Amino acid sequence: MIPIPSGVRVWLATGHTDMRKGFASLALQVQEVLRRESLGGHLFCFRGRRGDLLKVIWHDGQGACLFTKRLDRGKFIWPSPADGAVAISPGQLGYLLEGIDWRNPVHTWRPDRVG
Repeated sequence: MIPIPSGVRVWLATGHTDMRKGFASLALQVQEVLRRESLGGHLFCFRGRRGDLLKVIWHDGQGACLFTKRLDRGKFIWPSPADGAVAISPGQLGYLLEGIDWRNPVHTWRPDRVG
Protein backbone atom coordinates (compact mmCIF):
# COMPACT_ATOMS: atom_id res chain seq x y z
CA MET A 1 0.00 0.00 0.00
CA ILE A 2 1.16 3.51 -0.80
CA PRO A 3 1.73 5.57 2.39
CA ILE A 4 -0.62 8.46 1.68
CA PRO A 5 0.07 11.66 3.63
CA SER A 6 -2.86 13.34 5.39
CA GLY A 7 -4.75 15.87 3.34
CA VAL A 8 -4.16 14.04 0.06
CA ARG A 9 -7.30 13.31 -1.96
CA VAL A 10 -7.79 10.30 -4.18
CA TRP A 11 -9.62 10.85 -7.48
CA LEU A 12 -11.05 8.21 -9.80
CA ALA A 13 -11.28 9.12 -13.48
CA THR A 14 -14.57 7.54 -14.49
CA GLY A 15 -14.92 5.59 -17.70
CA HIS A 16 -11.99 3.74 -19.23
CA THR A 17 -8.55 5.01 -20.18
CA ASP A 18 -6.02 3.91 -22.78
CA MET A 19 -3.50 2.02 -20.65
CA ARG A 20 -0.68 2.66 -23.11
CA LYS A 21 -0.48 6.20 -21.69
CA GLY A 22 2.37 7.15 -19.38
CA PHE A 23 2.62 9.80 -16.68
CA ALA A 24 2.76 12.78 -19.05
CA SER A 25 -0.35 11.75 -21.02
CA LEU A 26 -2.30 10.87 -17.89
CA ALA A 27 -1.30 14.15 -16.23
CA LEU A 28 -2.57 16.01 -19.30
CA GLN A 29 -5.86 14.10 -19.04
CA VAL A 30 -6.12 15.15 -15.37
CA GLN A 31 -5.73 18.79 -16.36
CA GLU A 32 -7.97 18.81 -19.45
CA VAL A 33 -10.71 16.30 -18.59
CA LEU A 34 -10.86 16.26 -14.79
CA ARG A 35 -10.00 19.97 -14.44
CA ARG A 36 -7.57 19.29 -11.59
CA GLU A 37 -3.90 20.14 -11.01
CA SER A 38 -1.89 16.97 -11.64
CA LEU A 39 1.16 18.23 -9.72
CA GLY A 40 -0.81 19.22 -6.61
CA GLY A 41 0.03 16.10 -4.61
CA HIS A 42 -3.27 14.26 -5.07
CA LEU A 43 -3.60 10.71 -6.43
CA PHE A 44 -5.42 10.10 -9.70
CA CYS A 45 -6.58 6.60 -10.64
CA PHE A 46 -7.37 5.33 -14.13
CA ARG A 47 -8.86 1.99 -15.17
CA GLY A 48 -8.42 0.18 -18.47
CA ARG A 49 -11.21 -1.02 -20.76
CA ARG A 50 -11.18 -4.64 -19.52
CA GLY A 51 -11.31 -3.49 -15.90
CA ASP A 52 -8.42 -5.56 -14.58
CA LEU A 53 -5.67 -2.92 -14.96
CA LEU A 54 -5.31 0.21 -12.84
CA LYS A 55 -2.83 3.09 -13.09
CA VAL A 56 -2.29 5.67 -10.36
CA ILE A 57 -0.32 8.87 -10.86
CA TRP A 58 0.98 10.99 -8.01
CA HIS A 59 3.39 13.88 -7.76
CA ASP A 60 4.87 13.70 -4.26
CA GLY A 61 6.59 17.09 -4.34
CA GLN A 62 9.94 15.65 -5.41
CA GLY A 63 8.94 13.85 -8.57
CA ALA A 64 6.29 12.03 -10.53
CA CYS A 65 5.18 8.51 -9.60
CA LEU A 66 3.27 6.06 -11.77
CA PHE A 67 1.90 2.92 -10.12
CA THR A 68 0.30 0.04 -12.00
CA LYS A 69 -1.70 -2.91 -10.71
CA ARG A 70 -3.27 -5.79 -12.64
CA LEU A 71 -5.69 -8.20 -10.99
CA ASP A 72 -5.16 -11.89 -11.77
CA ARG A 73 -8.88 -12.53 -11.29
CA GLY A 74 -11.83 -10.18 -11.19
CA LYS A 75 -12.20 -6.50 -12.04
CA PHE A 76 -11.75 -3.23 -10.22
CA ILE A 77 -15.10 -1.79 -9.06
CA TRP A 78 -15.49 1.51 -10.90
CA PRO A 79 -18.08 4.32 -10.96
CA SER A 80 -20.12 4.94 -14.09
CA PRO A 81 -18.87 7.50 -16.65
CA ALA A 82 -21.82 9.76 -15.85
CA ASP A 83 -20.39 10.41 -12.37
CA GLY A 84 -17.41 12.40 -13.68
CA ALA A 85 -14.41 12.47 -11.35
CA VAL A 86 -15.14 10.73 -8.04
CA ALA A 87 -13.22 11.46 -4.83
CA ILE A 88 -12.65 8.54 -2.45
CA SER A 89 -10.84 8.23 0.86
CA PRO A 90 -7.38 6.64 1.24
CA GLY A 91 -9.07 3.74 3.06
CA GLN A 92 -11.39 3.17 0.11
CA LEU A 93 -8.34 3.19 -2.17
CA GLY A 94 -6.93 0.32 -0.11
CA TYR A 95 -10.11 -1.67 -0.72
CA LEU A 96 -10.05 -0.77 -4.41
CA LEU A 97 -6.46 -1.97 -4.83
CA GLU A 98 -7.40 -5.31 -3.22
CA GLY A 99 -10.31 -5.80 -5.63
CA ILE A 100 -12.91 -5.26 -2.88
CA ASP A 101 -16.06 -3.23 -3.50
CA TRP A 102 -14.94 0.08 -1.96
CA ARG A 103 -18.49 1.51 -2.03
CA ASN A 104 -19.82 -0.96 0.54
CA PRO A 105 -17.12 -3.12 2.16
CA VAL A 106 -18.57 -5.82 4.40
CA HIS A 107 -17.18 -8.72 6.36
CA THR A 108 -17.96 -11.93 4.53
CA TRP A 109 -17.57 -14.10 7.59
CA ARG A 110 -16.89 -13.57 11.26
CA PRO A 111 -16.67 -16.38 13.84
CA ASP A 112 -19.40 -16.41 16.49
CA ARG A 113 -17.14 -17.88 19.15
CA VAL A 114 -13.63 -19.12 19.60
CA GLY A 115 -12.92 -22.87 19.59
